[in-house]
Amino acid sequence: MSPARRKSLFEKLSVAIPNPETELAHDNPFQLLISVILSAQATDISVNKVTPALFEAFPDPESMATARVEQILSFIRSIGLAPSKAKNIVNTCSLLVEKHQGQIPQTLEELIALPGVGRKTANVMLNTAFGKSVIAVDTHIFRVSNRTGLAIGKDVREVEDGLMKNVPRKFKKDAHHLLILHGRYVCKARKPECSQCVIRRQCQFEEKII
Repeated sequence: MSPARRKSLFEKLSVAIPNPETELAHDNPFQLLISVILSAQATDISVNKVTPALFEAFPDPESMATARVEQILSFIRSIGLAPSKAKNIVNTCSLLVEKHQGQIPQTLEELIALPGVGRKTANVMLNTAFGKSVIAVDTHIFRVSNRTGLAIGKDVREVEDGLMKNVPRKFKKDAHHLLILHGRYVCKARKPECSQCVIRRQCQFEEKII
C-alpha cells in the first residue's frame, strides 16, 4: 500500500469514527488496567457488566491487593478464564502496591512484568491511559491490517511492527481505536460489510477471510 493510500485510509476512518476511544468503561488508569486484563478472550460488553460492582467493592490497588482470589472471582465468574484472571489481578495489585506505590507504571517493560499483562495489554495502557503513539494488535486489528494490506503479517508482532512503520505519524495515536472499531463493526470476521465500508477503495481485500 502506497503512502498516499495509507494517508487516505486514515483520513476516511477519522471522519467515519470522529471519537476513537475504548469501549471499556473506566474512570482511571487502574480501572482500565483491570478491565483490559479481564477483556482477554472476552467482549467489552461482558467486561462492562461486571466491573461496576467489582470497582465499588475494590476501588483501588490497595484494596484489591488484600482481597482473596475467591472474592475477586465471585465478581468476574461470568468472564472467560475467570479463575486465572482473578489470581493475576490480585498478584498484579500486590506488585502495584509493593513496587509502584499503587500507581500504574508507564513503560512497556514495567507493565509486562505484571501478572496477566502481555504486550498487547501493555500497549493498550500506554496508548489509552497515557497517550503514547503505540498500537496494540488484537484480532480485529490483525484482520483489518492484513485484509487492507496496511500491514501484512503472520503474527501480531509482525503486524504491530508493520503498523508502527506504515501508519502516518498524524494518525498513529488514534490508529489503535480507529482500526479496532472498524474491525468490530464493519470489517467483521465472517461477513465484512464491504458495501458500507468507507475505505473500500483503499482496501486490497480479495474475497478471502483472514
